[in-house]
Amino acid sequence: MKKPVVAIVGRPNVGKSTLFNRFIGERRAIVEGTPNLTRDRIYGNAKWQNQEFIVVDTGGIEPDPEDNIKSLVLFQAKQAIAEADLLLFVVDNRAGLTAQDEEIANLLRNSQKEIIIVANKTEEFTEENQPWEFYSLGFDTVIPISAEHGKNVGELYETITTHLPEQKEEDISEEILQIAIVGKPNVGKSSLINYVLGQERVLVSAEPGTTRDAVDTMVEVNNNKFNLIDTAGLRKKSQVDWSVEYYSNLRSIKAMDRADVVLMMIDAKEGITSQDKKIVGYAHDEGKPIILAVNKWDSIEKDDNTAREYQEEIYYQLKFLNYAPVIFISALTGQRVEEIFQLAEYVFDQASLRAKTGLLNEVIQDAVQLKQPPSYKERRLKIYYATQTAVRPPTFIFFVNDPELVHFAYQRYLENALRESFGFIGSPIWLKFRKRKSE
Repeated sequence: MKKPVVAIVGRPNVGKSTLFNRFIGERRAIVEGTPNLTRDRIYGNAKWQNQEFIVVDTGGIEPDPEDNIKSLVLFQAKQAIAEADLLLFVVDNRAGLTAQDEEIANLLRNSQKEIIIVANKTEEFTEENQPWEFYSLGFDTVIPISAEHGKNVGELYETITTHLPEQKEEDISEEILQIAIVGKPNVGKSSLINYVLGQERVLVSAEPGTTRDAVDTMVEVNNNKFNLIDTAGLRKKSQVDWSVEYYSNLRSIKAMDRADVVLMMIDAKEGITSQDKKIVGYAHDEGKPIILAVNKWDSIEKDDNTAREYQEEIYYQLKFLNYAPVIFISALTGQRVEEIFQLAEYVFDQASLRAKTGLLNEVIQDAVQLKQPPSYKERRLKIYYATQTAVRPPTFIFFVNDPELVHFAYQRYLENALRESFGFIGSPIWLKFRKRKSE
């Protein structure tokens, strides 16, 4: 069933993101007292009784922006207006009607879309606090609310549902693969999405840190659907010196949490940095399938050995990620971009593999015969049997005589034996060791 789209628009700092977060029931959009924090379009799902709709948060509109970023924000807001079935024009009832509100009203009026004025920051619903002045903008419906405290939001929901178009049934049953695109600022994450989509869906700017929120983009490649989660560039903690950057880092981490696959982008010119290790280390620790995408490959002088040597250096710098495939791309030219989606499906399938118990134990027995387990104080580790208990990530429990005898190097040896036999390419493997009860 195709869901209708509701776009939240208005000038900066009127509470659009607060309302968006209340609609979706989580704090996905950044909310601060500083204007112009939401820059890209952010999508979420909302539901009132049996009516579902997609809600879109936009950046604060400034009809005559002076700088590049504000121009891009205006462009993004216009894109949201164009694709929406209903517009929520949020104003500040506490501040009253402004000249900027009137300019935005003219912009919205030209859209020919259904419009509801939402008079936010209405703390007291008395006669003198009613938003009468906003009726002068020429729209029929004005709803006073307090998005922060949830006051009168129920009435807003009811009004929205009466203005939405009737939903039509669609045959959509396939699962959508969630891909989080992560990396340090200015590595080309937004450029990659824009190339795939063929339009300016996400802001692209030479200024690092343009994308502050995790932005969802639905795309279809080779008849398969993917949701690309473009994250704010993760920064070093020493550079997170104000709350907005803190929440941006938090959004990136939460984006990885809800992803099926993590696409870690690396700047080909800079190589692996300490920040890259921290970012992808989080995905590894969380058991996410990982792809390492070296971007800006078109800008590197190459010979027949360059790619091989670069990959070897990556695995040297990221020893814990020797299972993750490396792909060399250019988000600018589109070089190998389409292969990313094939690779994402592959590593997801690999993370979903389940080894049969009999075959698993044959592999473990062969590995033990080839290399004896370690001993400590004349006590040698004994592995009785193993079983796979979970997928995504593949998780194995080994029943042994004493878990304390398991050395890290031998655990890595067992992991390599499992990979050699079963694959699990792109996916971390979790090994757990338990003492057999009879011991």
